[in-house]
Amino acid sequence: MSIPVVAIIGRPNVGKSALFNRIMGSNSAIVSDEAGTTRDRHFGRAEWNGREFWLVDTGGLTDDAREVMDHEIRRQVQLAVDEADLLMFVVDAKAGLHPNDARVLDLLRNAKKPWLLVANKVDDPAATDFYEFFELGAGDPIPVSAGNGKRSGDLLDLLVERLPEGEEVRPEILRVAVIGRPNVGKSSFVNRLLGEARLVVSPEAGTTRDAIDTPFRYHGRDLVFVDTAGLRRQARIDDGIEFYSALRTRRAIESADICVLLVDATEGLHNQDLKIATLAWEAGRALILVVNKWDLKEKDGKTAQKFEKECREKAPFLTWVPFLFTSALTGQRVTKVLDLLLEVEAERNKRISTSQVNDGLEQLQARLQPPQAAGREVRLLYATQIETSPPTIAVFGNHPELVQANYQKYLHNGFREMWGFMGNPLNVIMRRKSGR
Repeated sequence: MSIPVVAIIGRPNVGKSALFNRIMGSNSAIVSDEAGTTRDRHFGRAEWNGREFWLVDTGGLTDDAREVMDHEIRRQVQLAVDEADLLMFVVDAKAGLHPNDARVLDLLRNAKKPWLLVANKVDDPAATDFYEFFELGAGDPIPVSAGNGKRSGDLLDLLVERLPEGEEVRPEILRVAVIGRPNVGKSSFVNRLLGEARLVVSPEAGTTRDAIDTPFRYHGRDLVFVDTAGLRRQARIDDGIEFYSALRTRRAIESADICVLLVDATEGLHNQDLKIATLAWEAGRALILVVNKWDLKEKDGKTAQKFEKECREKAPFLTWVPFLFTSALTGQRVTKVLDLLLEVEAERNKRISTSQVNDGLEQLQARLQPPQAAGREVRLLYATQIETSPPTIAVFGNHPELVQANYQKYLHNGFREMWGFMGNPLNVIMRRKSGR
């Protein structure tokens, strides 16, 4: 299910960033008494009562035509409104009703999106008159104090009640997110794969702004390809459109089963490529690394091997990720990704019997016993695969908390050698044996 987006909007200095920090549980946004401190946007993934949502903080909206920055902030807020599934319209209960509050409300009404009216800085409801905000006709104001957290739980209860359920992802459809930095050829790759120019292709970096769903059928399987906007380094996401493109890309990763990371062969593996790969891997998504523009790379008989080796030295988890060397321009090996997708999906859903997992655990322990803790015997008793998509193996013992990280890694690598799970993260978790 797609995770909804909640945007916080309002005029300057009403406490939007403080509310963002309160909900996120961290001081990730800048908080200041100076009006208009928030120029950039912040987003993070939040959870309340089992519901997850993306939370977006925006700059304060004014109506000063002389301020170039205020024009930019207004554009950014409009982007936030367009992207959001639910809006929190924040007003300042201490300062009272302000003409710019009505201007923000006009923008909300034009957007036709659901919203909550949040009266912030209500430290003491008995001593604060926030009822004048009824005059806005924007619904009942919800009193809250972002500064001390009072009634923030009540606000979040209402927020999750108003969140849309989202589109249910059909399990029989394999969702594939095509991800990577801008201008590595993602749209060209999908176009070549589908045999037609369904997506806009341009030599200008960053042409694809939205995540675009493209259905496809191969060997009786229904697939959906999502061509996403490129993810730049956070410091370079200084444009409102690119900011929301980055947010959409993260949403696309999390709604996908398999991510296809495109890398430019002529530039090699950048740190940002690794960050994007890590985002997908840590989200539990399967991963295929496609090296595009291979036709432009100077090669000898071992160039591909050398490229893979250098990549895996930078990020050891890429040891378990298949590489494919292609050219979207010439079509070289592009269609091979389809068979690779089905292979990786099969590995993702592979289930190993409990007897096999236990035999594997015995073999690994016979080769190397777990290190013992001072004064305590550490014994691993049995293991079983408890999940697929991604595969997860639970190892039960008498003192799971004493099993050292390097031995857990040894078990992980041993299980990998036995059963592969190619292209997928493998979770190995330690559990305490229940009972006596």
